[in-house]
Amino acid sequence: MAGNVKDKEAFQRLNFLYQVRCVLSQTSENVELARFYCFTQKTIAKRLVLRQDPSVKRTLCKKCYFLLVPGVTATAKQRRTKHRNRMTVLRCLHCGQCKRFLNNPEHRLWVDQPEAQLENQSQPEQGPSTKELKEKADGPISQLSSTGPSSTQHQVPPSKPKT
Repeated sequence: MAGNVKDKEAFQRLNFLYQVRCVLSQTSENVELARFYCFTQKTIAKRLVLRQDPSVKRTLCKKCYFLLVPGVTATAKQRRTKHRNRMTVLRCLHCGQCKRFLNNPEHRLWVDQPEAQLENQSQPEQGPSTKELKEKADGPISQLSSTGPSSTQHQVPPSKPKT
């Protein structure tokens, strides 16, 4: 699929920025540089209208652009909702922003489903062409019009002039 990507260089740059920020966030002295790379990565993806993988987006705090690593830069808790669904709650230790993810084994992201892949999508069936449709539509009318005027033919009222 890498051969089909229209902005291959942009995806390579985003991948590089993601790897660099993961390495830089491991030490406390390079945190600001890692946040700058996160912000740059998000800006590039927005500007070029590129969709990032959900696993990449889940590791980024939307508020402070901090890398969310459970146990290091974020806390991870399991919660139950009113409807007995389990949720994973990630809380950024830098700004306090929370992210909630459904923790359901049967749930699959759209990206992971086979219908989402372009190679697996079936081509729409080719219907009759417009020329064939026109011939079918004109067939009975042309027969009626050859014998004389018909009540099935519609006249278009004249359009009003623009003022």
